[in-house]
Amino acid sequence: MSLLHVNTSQKPAYVDLHIHSTASDGTLSPKEIIETAEKAGLRAIAIADHDTVEGSVEALQYQDSSSVEILSAIEISASVDYGAMHILGYLMRLDDTAFRRAVGVVQEGRVNRNRQIITRLQDLGFDISYDEVSGASGGGQIGRPHFAQVLVNKGFVQNIDEAFIKFLRKGRPAYVERYRLTPVDAMQTILQAGGVPVLAHPFTLNAKTEGDLDRIVAGLKQAGLKGLEVYYPAHGPVRTAQYESLAHRHELLITGGSDFHGALKPEIHMGFGRGDLRIPYRLVEELKQSASSSKYSD
Repeated sequence: MSLLHVNTSQKPAYVDLHIHSTASDGTLSPKEIIETAEKAGLRAIAIADHDTVEGSVEALQYQDSSSVEILSAIEISASVDYGAMHILGYLMRLDDTAFRRAVGVVQEGRVNRNRQIITRLQDLGFDISYDEVSGASGGGQIGRPHFAQVLVNKGFVQNIDEAFIKFLRKGRPAYVERYRLTPVDAMQTILQAGGVPVLAHPFTLNAKTEGDLDRIVAGLKQAGLKGLEVYYPAHGPVRTAQYESLAHRHELLITGGSDFHGALKPEIHMGFGRGDLRIPYRLVEELKQSASSSKYSD
């Protein structure tokens, strides 16, 4: 099952549907995330790690003993010619063979990219090894933040931001592009596993105008998009209102999350972002309704 049902009638009404664990680039394990969510009084969470569901798989093992409802989730980076597009997936069947195969291809692309980054950093004169970066990941999926952390640990840069600005950001000397699914393939991969595809933090698309963003979302909706991440720490009141209107205009579900990474983003708190984020449980109910009505559902 992608979601185990629990009695939530007595729980607070707030949720966080965008959390990262040590399975990708977060600093808390799935178990620690659940414990943090319980202390925060959250009613439901989704561990949406980058291009992997291992965080969700591990978290769901604790569902029976937890007061927090746990949704299966993933965040897939899609290939676009503008900005950055991330597709969140919710309530997939985690044992779906085609889904796991597609995710595996993406992960293989990450491994190939990571080895090329090591080579580029070494060519730049940095004494850095793949084993060191793997150690920084805690055994989870390696991402650019782990390279940045090693550069900080070894005194090559002062902080993670400097590592990205000087070396790891797109266009910088150690950046390497990696294999990504197309937006359509990412959404279809989620849909065919019974899940619900949602466009994450739309501002990262770098759409030049509201009209451009509207056209992008309209195209995604036609290709299978079911929701829009409206509530997010970096959106602010103006963007939140804009995205809420956009979701209503295209009859899309509304979701939200803190994009919690633990110590990598210490100013972001699970469930509450910078302190003013409040995501109601009814959005989870709407996600579950959408998943259950899908032609791909069990």
